[in-house]
Amino acid sequence: MGHGNTEKSAGLSRRGVLTWGAGALAVGAAGKYIGSPSAYASPGSVTSTPAGLQDPFGLGVASGDPLPDGVVLWTRVAPKPLDMFGGMPWQDVSVEWEVATDERFRRVVRRGRATARPEYTHSVHVDARGLQPGHEYFYRFRTGAEISPVGRTKAAPAPGQRVDRLNFAFASCQAWHSGFYTAYQHMADEDIDLVVFLGDYIYESGMNATGGARNVPVDERFIGQALTLDDYRNLYSIYKVDPNLQAAHARAPWIVTPDDHEVVNDYANLHEWSGMSELDFGVQRANAYRAYWEHMPLRQQPTGRDLQLYRRLSFGDLATFFVMDGRQYRSTHACNDHGTAVIGCEERLDPSRTMLGFEQEGWLLDGLGHSRTTWNVLANQVVMTRYKLNDDGTAYHHDLWDGYAPARDRLLQGIVERRVSNPVVITGDNHNNMAADVFLDGEDPTSPVVASEFLGTSIASGGDGADQSAAGENLLRLNPQMAFTNYQRGYVRCTLDRQTWRSDYRVVPYITRTGAPVSTRASFVVENGRRGLQTI
Repeated sequence: MGHGNTEKSAGLSRRGVLTWGAGALAVGAAGKYIGSPSAYASPGSVTSTPAGLQDPFGLGVASGDPLPDGVVLWTRVAPKPLDMFGGMPWQDVSVEWEVATDERFRRVVRRGRATARPEYTHSVHVDARGLQPGHEYFYRFRTGAEISPVGRTKAAPAPGQRVDRLNFAFASCQAWHSGFYTAYQHMADEDIDLVVFLGDYIYESGMNATGGARNVPVDERFIGQALTLDDYRNLYSIYKVDPNLQAAHARAPWIVTPDDHEVVNDYANLHEWSGMSELDFGVQRANAYRAYWEHMPLRQQPTGRDLQLYRRLSFGDLATFFVMDGRQYRSTHACNDHGTAVIGCEERLDPSRTMLGFEQEGWLLDGLGHSRTTWNVLANQVVMTRYKLNDDGTAYHHDLWDGYAPARDRLLQGIVERRVSNPVVITGDNHNNMAADVFLDGEDPTSPVVASEFLGTSIASGGDGADQSAAGENLLRLNPQMAFTNYQRGYVRCTLDRQTWRSDYRVVPYITRTGAPVSTRASFVVENGRRGLQTI
């Protein structure tokens, strides 16, 4: 981490946000194999920029986890981001950073120097403090003569400060090989203060040699199951070189939390489904968390095999975001189920089982009980509302909260007992849009509504999708708490003020080719003090 001072601007020139990334994809589209390995130098101890280093910011810039006085700034020095080790030698690199109140950096308010270390793949995490609550800023990096793209960020309002409006978008599930990130192109044009990403930033299963729907040939390092630290690093590199993803990162600060595919599909704590021992999987999970941290604007660094991810971020008196970790501490799936609908299964009703771990459960309920903001947002990975799959209600998908029914009951009952103001759940994972209410008793749709849940579709996972499907129509029939389903790709734009929460489902008609327009497929509101969805 680095902190800066208030020295005057050095008059560095500004570069466009998409300069390097667009060129990188253009090379791939022309037929050259992405990611052909290159050798890198032997270990050394030089703490300066290597001579002749060009375009070192090919993975863009990002900011995240805004506080009233600061924000995390991220970049990674990688002049050849899809080559081995980013094309870098094994040596420390000095990176300067600046924060200004204007895009031309005439009014620099913070600046400093950080060290990009090879053991962290030359990633940089700067906790830039000394900012003014609620103010907009611009930031950039420099190493040698090379200057990064400019990012826009915003400090959070001060605790208790009156805030009349907050605009944010949330997204999840961006399998690179499933299609183009056109949704991010449109998100970057939105007037938003914040982006919340709810998991599946990468897919550990890799891709085929033709790059899937993108039809961009890739070499063997991007094919097959990720296991090692280098495997996971390679995947983040090919994902983050996308210019539309870079643009969305540069548009606003992000709050991120992983789901399963950042490690392996449907894992639960130290259990996965190939038969690997907990000891061996612990090593794999540690590799995955390390690569995740290296490529995200996060304050907290991994310790051993663990990474502290659940946290709370407040925006004045208007909203508090409770960022949940539904993977690292959960009990193993009931009845040995993952990815299927199991009928019966009394094990799901065992009160000793937990989705969040009992420590995180307590942290969440304590925080909700003490919150005094108008809106309380649960940033959540998997569907929370009851998800009825068959007519008699005996089938359950145990990777969702349905598989952890007592844990859901404890959370919902705790929200009621603490009289939590306007709880709203935002969710990823399912590759479809859904708007639903969450009842106190999931089996009784006449029981009180505790919260509303907005499930966002994928950015790319699942391909083009469709507006509606027979399965979606059946879900609506079986689940009266659900007001809407949709199977296109996109994101959800949310507008909060002191009286209403509005969610707009923003969708694109296709992603397997570029150029798709965006439209609002459906909109819903929740009124302050009134539980339950209302359709606009």
